Amino acid sequence: MTTTKTALITGASRGIGLGIARRLAEQGHALTITARDAARLDAVAAELRACGAPDVRAVAADMADADGLDRVLAGHADRFGTLSALILNAGVGTASPIGEVTTRRFDKTVEVNLRAPLHLIQGALPMLRAAATADPARGAKVVALSSITGVYAESGLAVYGATKAALISLLTTLNAEESGNGVAATTIAPGYVDTDMSAWIHDRIPPERMLAVDDVVELVDAVLRLSARAVVPTIVLSRAGADGYRA
Repeated sequence: MTTTKTALITGASRGIGLGIARRLAEQGHALTITARDAARLDAVAAELRACGAPDVRAVAADMADADGLDRVLAGHADRFGTLSALILNAGVGTASPIGEVTTRRFDKTVEVNLRAPLHLIQGALPMLRAAATADPARGAKVVALSSITGVYAESGLAVYGATKAALISLLTTLNAEESGNGVAATTIAPGYVDTDMSAWIHDRIPPERMLAVDDVVELVDAVLRLSARAVVPTIVLSRAGADGYRA
């Protein structure tokens, strides 16, 4: 059975992904959520149903595992048929000077931050196109969490920033190919957001000086409300008191 509003959210068990999932649940979206921790994902699914989601499909998967990505896509297709919004939030990153980057860490970062989004977009396109056909006024959306380091280079974050820059390029090309068919894409490129992923730099940037998760959620919400005639390719979100060239 096809549900009017559906979303697939990666990295949905905590942080920005969880914030987005809660907002969409409150708005009545049916959801497919994915993250690595199956037990936590099941608990989040129950919370999202309580928030108002009419149906929640939880599929545990590692974004570096192609078979896992296929399970996520198949799970959504089997339950919902179409896809109103693909939210690409999952990501990894470590700080390291270019001269000390290991091949293993490089490969893992590329797999999760770039290869997985491409895989998911390719697999989701038929469902996104179907949703856009069913609701031509609204269309379907792809929203990806990039990083301000994908726009402005920052020392120590070369590989992370490179994958996030590539993600911006990927979605810009998706717009060139698909926005005329009603599938529009946006990358959101924030500075440090107050999540577990940013805890490593609390000694330099305390949580209260970071962006709030809700700041990002509000932007995602706004993008999803746009008509099919509007495309916002990239949104850069910087921290108050910081120049635009630093996360």
